[in-house]
Amino acid sequence: MSDAAAPQTPQASALSPEELDAFTSKLVTALKTVYDPEIPVDIYELGLIYKVDVADNKDVAVDMTLTAPNCPVAGEMPGNVKAALETVEGIGEVTVNMTFDPPWTPDRMSEEAKLELNMF
Repeated sequence: MSDAAAPQTPQASALSPEELDAFTSKLVTALKTVYDPEIPVDIYELGLIYKVDVADNKDVAVDMTLTAPNCPVAGEMPGNVKAALETVEGIGEVTVNMTFDPPWTPDRMSEEAKLELNMF
């Protein structure tokens, strides 16, 4: 397991809150370029990204899931996410962890995704 996912002891961060916000925004933009192949919505809006940890050196650890454990792209999705994040300028090492706990449900989808899929 990557040290980037470990809880940090409270201390002054090497990234200011503004730098962290700007970097996080770039990470979200990159994540929104990855789409579930069976649903025409990006994985971020689908709620497949459970957690993104950013270390002081900009190493990034992502916990994500899939809409179903038997999803046909289960083997390639973590690589797609890693490749998308590696396009972010200044990013360090990227680790993508796949989890199915808790299982994904449509309740995790953003309002934007629900609108896109007519789920109201």
